[in-house]
Amino acid sequence: MVVIVCVDKKYGMLFNQRRQSQDRILRARILERTKGAKLWMNGYSAKQFKEGLPSHVAVSEDFLALAGPNDFCFVENADLTPYQDKITGIILYHWNREYPADHHFSLDMTQFMLQAIADFPGSSHETITEEVYAL
Repeated sequence: MVVIVCVDKKYGMLFNQRRQSQDRILRARILERTKGAKLWMNGYSAKQFKEGLPSHVAVSEDFLALAGPNDFCFVENADLTPYQDKITGIILYHWNREYPADHHFSLDMTQFMLQAIADFPGSSHETITEEVYAL
């Protein structure tokens, strides 16, 4: 599976059980990137897609366990460590800001190779950086 995670400059993901930020253009980009594949997320993440979820999106609290080898998982508030062996790719979206955080992205990325990097403007952030990693 390929995990999609949003992080700040210090790899923070959550503060006080809440996402640090969200972005409408980023949500559209995630949906477009995963079109033609299954995109899994939990109910917490699904709530931010106010525009509606297309048919290729599946919502379950056990989404990381249910995801198949070619599926994508949008992860905001779940621990990825138990699923490290299932992960074949990582897409990190960097907010390029520092926010307060008490939950951080903590996967061991030493086996992953950076494949692509791109900046794009968001709706709430002047610049969002996309990093794509693969085994």
